[in-house]
Amino acid sequence: MGKATGFLEYTRALPIFRSPADRIRDWNEFHDQLTGSTLQQQAARCMDCGVPFCHTGTILNGATSGCPLNNLIPDWNHLVYIGNWRSALELLHKTNNFPEFTGRVCPAPCEGSCVLGIDDDPVSIKSIECAIVDRGFEEGWIVPQPPPTRTGKRVAIVGSGPAGLACADQLNKAGHLVSVFEKSDRIGGLLMYGIPNMKLDKKIVQRRVDLLEAEGIRFIVNTEVGNDYAVKDLSRDFDAVVLCGGASKPRDLDVQGRQLKGIHFAMDFLHANTKALLDGHRSMDVDLSATGKDVIVIGGGDTGTDCVATAIRQGCRSLVQFEILPQLGSDRLQNNPWPQWPRVHRMDYGHHEALATFGADPRSYSIRTTGFDSDELGNVSAVQTIEISAQNGSNGSSSMVDIEGTRRTWPGQLILLAMGFLGPAIDSLLTDFGLSLNQRGTLPVDGNKMTAVPGVFAAGDMERGQSLVVWAIADGRRAARGVNEYLTTN
Repeated sequence: MGKATGFLEYTRALPIFRSPADRIRDWNEFHDQLTGSTLQQQAARCMDCGVPFCHTGTILNGATSGCPLNNLIPDWNHLVYIGNWRSALELLHKTNNFPEFTGRVCPAPCEGSCVLGIDDDPVSIKSIECAIVDRGFEEGWIVPQPPPTRTGKRVAIVGSGPAGLACADQLNKAGHLVSVFEKSDRIGGLLMYGIPNMKLDKKIVQRRVDLLEAEGIRFIVNTEVGNDYAVKDLSRDFDAVVLCGGASKPRDLDVQGRQLKGIHFAMDFLHANTKALLDGHRSMDVDLSATGKDVIVIGGGDTGTDCVATAIRQGCRSLVQFEILPQLGSDRLQNNPWPQWPRVHRMDYGHHEALATFGADPRSYSIRTTGFDSDELGNVSAVQTIEISAQNGSNGSSSMVDIEGTRRTWPGQLILLAMGFLGPAIDSLLTDFGLSLNQRGTLPVDGNKMTAVPGVFAAGDMERGQSLVVWAIADGRRAARGVNEYLTTN
């Protein structure tokens, strides 16, 4: 490395976050980038560890450890340190099609397995990654690069989320004719409508989509394959098909009162808000709006946090977020050693904003929702809960039991269910292809990401299950490799 003692000389620095009290007044991104000199110091902290775990991309104890894209992190850290930003960009793009996305929304499992993180703060890998690609766009280094020749083979990508876009990008680079079908009115899938603008500005998504289109990828919006475009026609018109529809079936809550008005899935809420923002509407559907309401978010993951931040910007009256699991500690437990992803308590951006707005962290832990109350018009008016605790069984197993005397009623006129996803929805797309889900609720594929139907592949959450954007990109790239092999041998 360029600075062998850098990790001893410099402390970890993070991007500058706008004040929570200020940023909740708009929908702009909540963070700014570090300066060039500071970034070079941060890159200098990469410690020439010998065996870098940061780009291993494996699953340890159920969580991602290292970068699933196998980004060459020490190499481009060194290039940033010596000021060779353009070479750093070229190296970053060799493994990651969209570092401007992962550099903003990825939880950075690479940092969780950084060797320096064993007894110090890890290298600020995510910040450096984002700075490299942002500088690339600013300097005009990233321009359309259509393939010099075409194979004549036609490939259909169903779904334009991170897996679909990555797969399309790779296949287009190989010279195939790629068409991407999207059922929504804009390209991007989760990137466009599932992640709020303050976390990932939609101009950044559209910038990459425009670049891909200029390189020859064809995008077809407002088209649901299986309904608007028959599967038999797709099979006739294309030499290969890649299904990248995501894990679109949300986990529901089967309790009394679930049918009441005002109870919505988180993605419906986030989608409606982003669409209203992009369409220039001053407000969204009253039933989906948080304005002036007591809002309860059920689910403690990233999607739940996005709902928290969105509800605050819409002007909710009060806000609480339920988490069924107990609160984690601030340090790793003995059963969670490095290089596993550190399971520790964190305050995400939405929680800081709730603290600034309402004076407290919005999360309530170890709590189970037991039912919903109604007003006289059939609208939800309150949520019933009970606290729970873990109880060890005689065989060593653990179960959650209710704690008597802890039942509580919470006022709420907008309830957002953010409890994760169960896999792809079983619709005409799958049935017309003759495909079925496995016991995990996902599409089974072989090592090349091909399904049981020859020439039909699947990638991303549809075949992996709910996961990270970085895994979706990695799976899309692997599916593209499988498709290319199929097309060149058939």
